[in-house]
Amino acid sequence: MDYLLLKWLHILSSTVLFGTGIGSAFYLLVATLGRNPRTVAAISGYVVTADWLFTATTAVLQPLTGWAMVRTVQMPWSTPWLAWSVGLYVLAIACWLPVVWIQMRLRDESRLCADAGLALSRAYWRHFIAWVALGAVAFVAFLAIFWLMVTKQVPWAG
Repeated sequence: MDYLLLKWLHILSSTVLFGTGIGSAFYLLVATLGRNPRTVAAISGYVVTADWLFTATTAVLQPLTGWAMVRTVQMPWSTPWLAWSVGLYVLAIACWLPVVWIQMRLRDESRLCADAGLALSRAYWRHFIAWVALGAVAFVAFLAIFWLMVTKQVPWAG
């Protein structure tokens, strides 16, 4: 495949990956802070669907297009900015995988609360705190990856 096309696919998929992630996180955060179980149940259902449709597919496409670009230009994997980008990507995906499971738990728990006419449960809030913590780590990792990919420099590596 042509390098320019690979690069375009890589940029497009990273935009969808990051954009969907930050957008769906925003909506789930705002819905949760509103504390209405029916709203949270509806929004969390959309968030889970968006994660499976967009985030999961682009999370797979990113390493495939990245690998193909590195192979095409014969860049060593030990190139500092590239090695850091790969490591940060692994970290971000390691955070995202449990986040998907947590989002499904948030969806299910908020539906139970809404159906019972109850406030969001303690179980919901425990999962929500874990969701925020893991999401924050993934968010920072993705920001760093974007920076590394654009500048091709590792500022902390002398």
